[in-house]
Amino acid sequence: MAGRAVLLIPHRGDAADEGALPGDYRKILAIVREADGLVQVRAIGERLGLDASVRGKLEPWRAKMTKLANRGLLHKRPDGQFIARP
Repeated sequence: MAGRAVLLIPHRGDAADEGALPGDYRKILAIVREADGLVQVRAIGERLGLDASVRGKLEPWRAKMTKLANRGLLHKRPDGQFIARP
């Protein structure tokens, strides 16, 4: 992609369905919806088999969840927890 930015997550209006999302993002959405309530990034990491005691391992997943919230697929609360949008 030599110097060109690649958009992995479609803009809010472009996302006709979640099938267009990369696999990691679809996994996050599935886990949050299964939880049926508030979810912390740590819970996502544990569910994916990551070492949740190491903060650096969770930061990429926090960024992905924030991107999903920015696109309107999740809601990010001020306390850092996420919930699925209806």
